[in-house]
Amino acid sequence: MTEVRSPEVPAPPAAVPSEVTPGDRRGLLRPFLPVVPLLVALALPYSTSELPGIFEGPLNSPGTLQLLAVCLVFGGLAAGYDLLFGRTGMLSFGHALYFAAGVYGTDILVTRAGLPLWQAALFTITGGTILAALLGAVALRTVGIAFAMVTLAFAQVGAILVARDFGGLTGGEEGLPLDVSGLPERLVGVTNTVNLYWLALAYLVVVVFVVHRVSGSPTGRVLAGLRDDERRIGVLGLDPYRFKLVAFTLAGGLAAAGGVVYCLIVGGASPHVTSSELTLSLLVMVVLGGPGTRWGPVIGGILYMYLDHRLVAFGTSDAVDALPAFLSRPLSQPLFVLGTVFILAVYFFPGGLASLAPRLALLRNSLRARPRER
Repeated sequence: MTEVRSPEVPAPPAAVPSEVTPGDRRGLLRPFLPVVPLLVALALPYSTSELPGIFEGPLNSPGTLQLLAVCLVFGGLAAGYDLLFGRTGMLSFGHALYFAAGVYGTDILVTRAGLPLWQAALFTITGGTILAALLGAVALRTVGIAFAMVTLAFAQVGAILVARDFGGLTGGEEGLPLDVSGLPERLVGVTNTVNLYWLALAYLVVVVFVVHRVSGSPTGRVLAGLRDDERRIGVLGLDPYRFKLVAFTLAGGLAAAGGVVYCLIVGGASPHVTSSELTLSLLVMVVLGGPGTRWGPVIGGILYMYLDHRLVAFGTSDAVDALPAFLSRPLSQPLFVLGTVFILAVYFFPGGLASLAPRLALLRNSLRARPRER
């Protein structure tokens, strides 16, 4: 019998992704784009440039560097909170507790116990992580709004202990100034504000790196699955409780580390870091920047804290006082302006500020395609 063979048809050439083609190098350069803002941030303390209306003094002035350091810390704090809210889908109202544990733990161990900074920081971060693991083990037995209320209850207990000066350690409503005699000389004094700025920048880089590595790992993919459909993860034979506890503990440890840096920047601890309003502010930062994105929470945290500090000076400026009463009164209230900015951002950019670049790219491509269609 004669064997019949089908004619051989050559296979089409494999499609080469556009990001690796010689004509388009944007994909090759994309992983290195974060290096640009990092280099700019590193060079800021060497710049004597002035930005009137944006900062009160030159970029390398102690006041500007301290403001930027606080913004960087809260950028990292928002990125760590996004590990819970944006990437795992857990709405916690008590995340400020672990940040406060970092602030007060560092202050108490340095001021009251007389420990050197490196030991106090190590014990504080370890204690904050253990505290997050213990409280998370209890809170994660609930889900949804019950989980949010349990975390809020834990945070309120911490706020009450701080306000009532538990054990004579916290200073009560007056707070607890940091004893700088036990700190390294490079972190003390106005002239060394630049070192605190770099410390805050290092904290932000570490948090972004950790969150990015976790999100890109198999654990991160499970966390994303928990956010989308927790029952599907259970059907696959995985334990949702265990993975959520890992995310909760890691986020708490990162918040405690941020508290250590914040305590050094502001020179002490105050009860406002234990309030539930701080957690709500973190939620606003994440939503403003874009939950579940790499840079959205960082941008949201930095922008929110900048506006929170600068709007106070803006509300008392001569420009606002010169306006009619129906305009000057609301504009003199920082919370009113912040709320207006948040509402406008959510309305026009539902995905947060991180969605601004894709929207602009889509608009640019549509404008380029119109002349061709004609």
